[in-house]
Amino acid sequence: MFSLWGCNAGGDGIIQTVLDFWRKGRDRKEIELKDLETALSQSVFNNNKSGFFRTSLIDKNLVDFFVPFLPLEYRHVVQCALAEMKAKRLKPNHDVADKVARDLVYFPKSERVFSVKGCKTIESKLDFYI
Repeated sequence: MFSLWGCNAGGDGIIQTVLDFWRKGRDRKEIELKDLETALSQSVFNNNKSGFFRTSLIDKNLVDFFVPFLPLEYRHVVQCALAEMKAKRLKPNHDVADKVARDLVYFPKSERVFSVKGCKTIESKLDFYI
């Protein structure tokens, strides 16, 4: 068994699938693993920067499964900010969490639907609002 756990290989395939669902008016919650498997496999195999470029691991179907991490929506980022406040033993403040979430970068650029960095920068940004 081999997995790609912990790497970002296939991110382009995930993003394309998520955007396709969004453009069709479908909710992120509706995405299932079967919707991502082919796109992930092709994205990893064809991306010369993935570390799995044209590897026999993918070509011979030696990867048992992918664990996709979907991009977070605005509401998820707010939840991350509230959780970070709680972790810092602060009283969760929805207004502050909302301000932190608004400060992040989202895509597609014009619609600002999905967070580019997820919750990675929440901890450092939160300090500016408290």
